Amino acid sequence: MSRIASTFARLRAERRLGLIAYLTVGYPRLDSTPSLVEAATRAGADAIELGIPFSDPLADGRTIQAASQAALKSGVTVARALESAMAARSKTDVPLLFMTYLNPILAFGLDRFCRAAAEAGIDGLIVPDLPAAESDDLRRAADAWELDLVFFVAPTSSNAGIAAACRAATGFIYCIAVTGVTGARAKLDSGVLPLIATVRQQTSLPVVVGFGISRPEHLQTLEGHADGVIVASALLDAIAQAPDDPVGEVGRFLTALRRKPAQ
Repeated sequence: MSRIASTFARLRAERRLGLIAYLTVGYPRLDSTPSLVEAATRAGADAIELGIPFSDPLADGRTIQAASQAALKSGVTVARALESAMAARSKTDVPLLFMTYLNPILAFGLDRFCRAAAEAGIDGLIVPDLPAAESDDLRRAADAWELDLVFFVAPTSSNAGIAAACRAATGFIYCIAVTGVTGARAKLDSGVLPLIATVRQQTSLPVVVGFGISRPEHLQTLEGHADGVIVASALLDAIAQAPDDPVGEVGRFLTALRRKPAQ
């Protein structure tokens, strides 16, 4: 059983909503990612999504774009992201996933990238601009190195699109909680719970919700519906506001996010 599958099996047995923390590799500093990963797991993150910075991140909002640009200016490349992932793996046993766009993978080479990712301790890949219908080549390379490949569905997805993503995915299905790009939101899209229900009809894979997750109330809303949530922009915003102690801020933010909201 893969790390991702075993993690969600444990969460299911514990009847607990999983928490996945997103970190941009090389942000806020080139060498900070392994320490931030360690802090996140100590604060209760059940998995980590590591974003490889890219110059044209179409699915990402202002916060992740800014973090990516800062990391690129610091010299983060795919090769350095792989080195950082390997260092992070030495500090945690939780699943690690790379989030990146297709162009950096193609430039590095599909097979070469998947092999290097697996050897670095990565468990899965999330590629926002790769449609399920066009994923066969990456699917073969990922399968060869036992990497899960995660696909997105959104409240605006057609039934055919949801079915295709569910057929192609392994690991989990990534449900987008809001319409638009990433970024912290006050409220989740009213369509997210019906979307989860539709996805459940198509697959037995875990369902994870991301985009806009930023408050304990969001986790409470999704409890009992989703298997996990991904917090990204809100966590990066917290890191940006604590330049002198990003490691401590990661722990504080994730601990607070887990708290039950007052009734």
